[in-house]
Amino acid sequence: KLNLTQSAVSARVSGLEESLGVTIFDRRRHGAQLTPQGRAFLEQAERLLAMRNQIVAGFVEQAGFAGTIRIGVAETIVHTWLAGMLTRLAETLPDMRLELSVDTSPVLARKLTDAELDVAVMMSSLVPPLAVRKRVYRCPLAWYVARDYVLDKRVLGIDDLARHPIITFSRGTLPHAELEHKLPMTRLPAPLLHACASLSTTLHLTRAGFGIGLLPEPMAANDLSEGALRRISVSKEAAMSDLTFDFAHLPDQPPTVMEGLRRAAQEAVAAMAR
Repeated sequence: KLNLTQSAVSARVSGLEESLGVTIFDRRRHGAQLTPQGRAFLEQAERLLAMRNQIVAGFVEQAGFAGTIRIGVAETIVHTWLAGMLTRLAETLPDMRLELSVDTSPVLARKLTDAELDVAVMMSSLVPPLAVRKRVYRCPLAWYVARDYVLDKRVLGIDDLARHPIITFSRGTLPHAELEHKLPMTRLPAPLLHACASLSTTLHLTRAGFGIGLLPEPMAANDLSEGALRRISVSKEAAMSDLTFDFAHLPDQPPTVMEGLRRAAQEAVAAMAR
């Protein structure tokens, strides 16, 4: 069965016994019988071979994808439709394992370029030039304050907002840069701008009355409906641009897997909109 001579098999068995320091076969009787240690070794070896066969079958006979995909997302995605995307992936690609990274879009762009990520859902303007990209989400931003925060309920301009502490996105992000451009630079005292790297923290501080918060609309929806937050009506000059996000990956990724991931993202966005 092994296409080996009897002497070759005997030499291998002898070498195995020597390396283990046990006797596998009792050769004192006619032929060769397994010793107790030999039977124990055989049981373990059979289990090892069965596991090996399962691994091979998993790669050869599987109907879908099995493997680990490294996905990077901006924090806005975490607080909007990421859970819906992952739920759909668990249904369509049940053998897929995920390694999830949450970071700013500049960091995601670098990791994608350096092949530290397979896929990134990131701000459209920061997608690396060589990446394959597809627009998947447009997220509106709005201004919010705590329910009891003292603030005029009329339509406010950027000068009105600048009289209060503002909690916004971290430095280096597009919303932070846009806001700095809008704020009156000649006003004294200077506007009190708190840059926050965590949207969860921004939401928490806004809810606590620490200041005016700039937040993605879907993220604030629950607090708005429960009355913990109220939305500020602002003039056109004080309105912030929508955030746009692309599904991006380098060209060498498997196209069918990438298409499945992108489809799951689009379906999650559509479900959230409904």
